Amino acid sequence: MNSCMTHAFHLFFFMSPPTGKRNESATARIIGSASSGILELLVFHPVDTVAKRLMNNQTQKSLNEVIFRDAASQSVFKKWMSLFPGLGAAAGYKILQRVYKFGGQPFVNDYFNKNHKETFRSLFGDRHSKTIMHATAGSLIGIGEVVLLPLDAMKIKMQTNAHQYAGKSFFQIMSQEGFGLYRGATWTMARNAPGSFALFGGSAFAKEYIFKLEDYSKATFFHNFVASISGAVASITISAPLDVIKTRIQAKSASQAEAGWTIVRNMIVKEGFGSFFKGLTPKILVVGPKLVFSFTIAQQMIPWVDKLLK
Repeated sequence: MNSCMTHAFHLFFFMSPPTGKRNESATARIIGSASSGILELLVFHPVDTVAKRLMNNQTQKSLNEVIFRDAASQSVFKKWMSLFPGLGAAAGYKILQRVYKFGGQPFVNDYFNKNHKETFRSLFGDRHSKTIMHATAGSLIGIGEVVLLPLDAMKIKMQTNAHQYAGKSFFQIMSQEGFGLYRGATWTMARNAPGSFALFGGSAFAKEYIFKLEDYSKATFFHNFVASISGAVASITISAPLDVIKTRIQAKSASQAEAGWTIVRNMIVKEGFGSFFKGLTPKILVVGPKLVFSFTIAQQMIPWVDKLLK
């Protein structure tokens, strides 16, 4: 039993990520990506709630009241549980997002490699083309994430206005908000395009220029860890202003809806330019462990699950 567990542990943590020379089964991709989403959700949903509440805060209340809302004066346990609003919507969104993003980007990258490799080489040179292809594939996948916007919007509404939706089911909220759940779609795509470009491009950049890897599939657990942090920090920083705007658009109910440019103008006039980076610090502080759970676990689990299935 111990030798089997040791072997499984070795395979999971030290096995190389997908090589790109053979395709893992769709089942393995789904299980690996979904598992990373579930683990990420359980660990980081509270931190995400804190970041969203800070970004959406437009009052002079104390930090304790802004973060814990009605549970501000209650026990530590109740404060902690208050950071898990909208968990159902969050679970649906996070798992689907990870399956779509981590499973989809390699397919787009493969398409570029097969059909447009020479175009990228002629534009960016042989050495830089691979990094740009990874980044561009990520950007296109990021734009397509807009289809998951209703789940993301519901998650944010529950995180920032939990009392308003207390006791209501998923379908009741859907019926109440209607197409309002797609409010901010343009801003979401505007955020995701550079954000996902930086995420996958930053990761590829680290592997290409820091670790000098000619074959990204030979990246170790440590390589993936560092590369993921590089990409995530770049992504979160670049997309921060648009993320704040998107969050404020989505946080408002249908009756309180404001146009994106109205929110931008009010932020500049009332809160200053620094308001565009509210919540950036807590988001950056969780980049390292969050990417260990999301990117690295997905990359390690996909080939591991594929091997088990075969």
